[in-house]
Amino acid sequence: MTPDGPGRAAPLLSQGLRYMVAGAFFFSVMSLLVKVAGQRLPSQQIVLARSVIMLVLAWTTLRRLRIPALGTRRRLLLLRGLLGFGALSCFYFALVHLPLAEATVLQYTNPAFAAVFAIFVLGESMRRREVLSVLLSLLGVLLVARPAVLFGGSAALDPVAVSVGLLGAVLSAAAYVVVRMLGSEHHMVVILWFALISTLGSIPAAAIQAIAPTPLEWLVLLGVGVATHAGQIYMTRGLHLERAGRATATGLVQIVFAAAWGVLIFGDLPGLSGMAGALLVISGVLLLGRG
Repeated sequence: MTPDGPGRAAPLLSQGLRYMVAGAFFFSVMSLLVKVAGQRLPSQQIVLARSVIMLVLAWTTLRRLRIPALGTRRRLLLLRGLLGFGALSCFYFALVHLPLAEATVLQYTNPAFAAVFAIFVLGESMRRREVLSVLLSLLGVLLVARPAVLFGGSAALDPVAVSVGLLGAVLSAAAYVVVRMLGSEHHMVVILWFALISTLGSIPAAAIQAIAPTPLEWLVLLGVGVATHAGQIYMTRGLHLERAGRATATGLVQIVFAAAWGVLIFGDLPGLSGMAGALLVISGVLLLGRG
């Protein structure tokens, strides 16, 4: 074991990966609260509430730190915000319409997509294990989604919700790669743009479908925003310090957190094919974290 100073061993995980694990925990709490709120409230209303809270927290932090909110690479910041809003909308839709663990598994295929995007955008090489990761992740998705054409109609999840969940994973992967490109920007600036664009983008649908939250639902929505803000901070810091595939691979521990929340809170016991699919996705993504 490599020493890290007198009498100290090097940490098991690098600082960037520790940030990603912390972010995964807070995002699992966010997913749990979205699932709770989505039992009655429309998903775009939840997106709006989360985005407004993030916007206020990010703006307050930037003012306190005296950092210019507009940043310098505004086209990339705009692109990250648009991709993030699309990914967020898809993920929340999947969380509301699918079991918590399955929705999270679909979302966490994004490291495989991020590795592919990073080849063309960041010039990162794709090794054989990364090709294998993509194949394992896609096979895992098949086992989780259980499409009727292969498994029969009675066992299948909602194909629309599954498709939206996968689209969210693709958009998340693209957003993560853009975050890597924004390494020179302060992470709170990146979060502010994401929150601002998500707020503006969710207002139309939220206004049409609006339902007045109960006092308890207001607390849940506040929790969604606070947990998201913490998760975004840790995730953005982690992505600034690690390669796109390696960093997002570590975040897959959110699958474990989500499965635990699903069992404890909702009594969602995943079937054998769902557990096998989750293991394949985890195995595939872990390959990305080896280098």
